[in-house]
Amino acid sequence: QVQLVESGGGLVQPGGSLRLSCAASRSILSIYVVAWYRQAPGKQRELVALITRGGVTNCEDSVKGRFTISRDNAENTVYLQMNNLKPEDTAVYYCKANMGVEAYWGQGTQVTVSS
Repeated sequence: QVQLVESGGGLVQPGGSLRLSCAASRSILSIYVVAWYRQAPGKQRELVALITRGGVTNCEDSVKGRFTISRDNAENTVYLQMNNLKPEDTAVYYCKANMGVEAYWGQGTQVTVSS
């Protein structure tokens, strides 16, 4: 079992940056995959980026070149650096831990991109 706490969301203008944090209650090296998802109003939750226990990362095409996923093993935290934000990035961002048999979600953090 693992608890996840997201933070770092907020209101930002188009072109701005935010860094989201996902703090885990156990070593992130014990988690197979930690991923960031987002859900915009009226839309399905979608995968944004992930990082595996081995450190392999991947970002979806819609955010490639703008978003970067990374982690701090000592802090048991996964980050999502978001640059050049666009209005279409507005959503609640969730962190998910895939433990193999079970998966756990954080409570989400709101990101709003608007002028």
